[in-house]
Amino acid sequence: MARIRPGILFATLILTVCATVAASVFFFNARPVSKRVTVSIETPYTVTDPAFQRTLEALLRSAIVPGNAITLLRDGEAIFDSMLEAIDAAEASVTLEIYEFWGEEITGRFAESLSQKAREGIPVHVILDFIGSIEADSEVLEKMTEAGVELVRWREPSWYESSRFNHRTHRKLLVVDGRIGFTGGANIADPWIGDPEERYRDNHFRFEGPVVGHLQSSFMDNWLLSSGRLLLGDKYFPELGEAGSIRAQVVTSSPREGYKHIRTLFLLALASAETNIRIATAFFYPDPMMEQALIDASERGVTVEILAPGEDIKEEWVRYASRNRWGDMLKAGIRLYEYDRSPFHAKLIIIDDQWTSIGSANFDNRSFRINDETNVNVFDPDFARKMIDVFEADLENCVEYDLERWEGRPWHERLRGVAGNLIGPHL
Repeated sequence: MARIRPGILFATLILTVCATVAASVFFFNARPVSKRVTVSIETPYTVTDPAFQRTLEALLRSAIVPGNAITLLRDGEAIFDSMLEAIDAAEASVTLEIYEFWGEEITGRFAESLSQKAREGIPVHVILDFIGSIEADSEVLEKMTEAGVELVRWREPSWYESSRFNHRTHRKLLVVDGRIGFTGGANIADPWIGDPEERYRDNHFRFEGPVVGHLQSSFMDNWLLSSGRLLLGDKYFPELGEAGSIRAQVVTSSPREGYKHIRTLFLLALASAETNIRIATAFFYPDPMMEQALIDASERGVTVEILAPGEDIKEEWVRYASRNRWGDMLKAGIRLYEYDRSPFHAKLIIIDDQWTSIGSANFDNRSFRINDETNVNVFDPDFARKMIDVFEADLENCVEYDLERWEGRPWHERLRGVAGNLIGPHL
């Protein structure tokens, strides 16, 4: 009877383990998750109805809090100047969670401000997504840690977290002293600054009032997961009085079972729309159910307008994959626009001129199913009108994509769209 040599047996074992790990990584990162809404939603109320608000509070596990002030920050320089001003004035703590952090100019400014605060003895805690910061200068990161900044690289590759490698944090959170908060679409990277026709067109927001405590809680969610520590006390959660008249709700979403809140939120909002829906997004790649929710809204008489990037989109495959599925939406009367002045990165949903959702989430599969996201729902018609002005100003720099253009698109674009749709649900 032939005997298997130990070397061959060992090599076979290693190959089997590697193949199993590789299959596991693909399976857990790519497979659709069953525990999510799969049946169309019909709601008996509008976004102004107290029942809609109670439903959001219960299902999303987040209270709507009054007494807030929100300041709109448009595009890089205004966004970063306000954030850096807040950091430089910090007296108790700084917490930052961001997806992209790289480049020669803007990251250097943030690294210096964060490092200076740490040298002053102020606790500074930073979560950088590993993929989003993979191009960051290692010397910049070392400078921060040497100064005393507590720095975490989210989902840094490791064998024990291989099944979660594709689960990125896409959040854009900055909280200073537990009193001033920021979130929106902007990353901390050089493409957000410079020539207005080359930098990203984006919206970001500064918050004061009780809602800031909820933004801080969103940061703590991933800080606890990544460090095993809770940050407690008045440095992080001070008593917050009224700063304005706006009612707001923070929605924290993640790939974990039962926490895909962004997708649930958007489905409920679309189903509750009565007159109009305005969506601006850096990536428009809705899953079939979300697409049907848009069509259903249009067919019941709701005006639906969607603003997405044009040729300057960073991930071109998303544009072609999405376009291949626009036919039914265009036939249903949905109006689709492509922004063509510069790269477009803003995220905004406005329903019935009354309700607004702002934050990090795009209208795509990654935000619905794979990413960690944070949005803020704003229950205030005056704020909605302000954001409608922003939306309409952006429309002036768009080209409408109509049904005739869709039907006449060239074969190579259709083919690229088919290829994109094959991989799209897994990215």
